[in-house]
Amino acid sequence: MEVAAEQSVLLELDAPVARITLNRPEKRNALSLEVMGEVTEALRSAASDPEIRAIVMGGAGPAFSAGHDLGEMVGRDLGFYQRLFDACTVMMEEMHKVPQPVIARVHGAAYAAGCQLVAACDLVVAAEGTRFATPGVKIGLFCSTPMVPISRAVGRKRALELLLTGEPIDAATAADWGLVNRVVPADDLEAEVERLVAAIARSSPLTVGIGKEAFYAQIELDESRAYDLTKTIMSANSLAADAQEGIGAFLEKREPRWSGS
Repeated sequence: MEVAAEQSVLLELDAPVARITLNRPEKRNALSLEVMGEVTEALRSAASDPEIRAIVMGGAGPAFSAGHDLGEMVGRDLGFYQRLFDACTVMMEEMHKVPQPVIARVHGAAYAAGCQLVAACDLVVAAEGTRFATPGVKIGLFCSTPMVPISRAVGRKRALELLLTGEPIDAATAADWGLVNRVVPADDLEAEVERLVAAIARSSPLTVGIGKEAFYAQIELDESRAYDLTKTIMSANSLAADAQEGIGAFLEKREPRWSGS
């Protein structure tokens, strides 16, 4: 896909992967109202392509994302702020709605809503030296929406430490806390992301989509309700052509041939 360098969000479809790149390096990829709408549309476009098996979210320049664009948040009315945080919520929720896994490719810094974006992705690979923070408390604007996915990723005490102090943590700490999956040297970042994409692409796209949707549906339920939901999903999944093909291939000791149905 041809893209213009001046675009603030770039979408590249190169099956089996779609790459969404925040492209405001001079603003540390700040998430303006316009940018968040464009990311949402890029996610939807990528998700609609049957050849795309994973979506990689990255940032151009020295940082992944510094968070909301504070320059557009001065002196606005309530309606603007409501539209801004509505757009942010829609973008974050869209990452969970698309059937393909969304992988954050993180470097430099992921602050405030940028850290929220990381936490909302399904999988995260970070370069050594990356910093993560929710510093809104320091400027009088508590990171309330970032709190939602971050607290679900790292737990209450660690989330509160980030939120109440505003102090950054390094990539190793982020991995220990569960905010990221893997930390690698910066030179290995792309290769590690590609390994994850390849691992995902080996499985049935139908099955991956079913599993991702089921994961987010059950994660906040109590154990009994989670089992009620997932046994129903797994029973229906068993009828799928790809499930029958996969089971047959395993028993016959051959590679499966996925149809996506």
